[in-house]
Amino acid sequence: MKIISGKYKGRILKGFDIFGTRPTMDRVKESIFAMIQDYVKDSIVLDLYSGTGNLAIEAISNGAKKAYLVDNNKIAINTIKDNIKMLNIDNTNIVYMNASDALKSFIDDKKVFDIIFLDPPYQTEELNKSLSIINKNIDLLSKNGIIVCETELKIDYLKYDNLVIYKTRSYGKKTVNILKRK
Repeated sequence: MKIISGKYKGRILKGFDIFGTRPTMDRVKESIFAMIQDYVKDSIVLDLYSGTGNLAIEAISNGAKKAYLVDNNKIAINTIKDNIKMLNIDNTNIVYMNASDALKSFIDDKKVFDIIFLDPPYQTEELNKSLSIINKNIDLLSKNGIIVCETELKIDYLKYDNLVIYKTRSYGKKTVNILKRK
């Protein structure tokens, strides 16, 4: 797993192997960042199921102003810390918490994000739970913000009345949907 572009291009990130986790493949990540490149510079990023920190670190490498990296797995948090330290990145906030609680905390703190990455490891209802919370608290997403959803599941995005699909790409079983505010 390496940084594809920007300041840290070519740097290799530390990974880990835990059942259910699957970091975004470099080819998919490259495509995601090609789709969202106009949104990254000076953005505030939330990587909600951060894992290794791969997506947030790629955003920082490409000019994001700040990134919040959330995970509820201690091994993931330690891996994120190692990757951040290795690259000497200082504009991150690492949060050891489950996604729903983290979102509620950000709502209480009136945080606003320009890019939200949602790539839950277990693909159950986590994506729907997170989207539901964001949809009900749409001010978590800036007026021109985007949500990047990476999943192998079929998701009914129509049930989220404050969100609309902006772009979609498929990579084998994996689909990347980019959502915007209506």
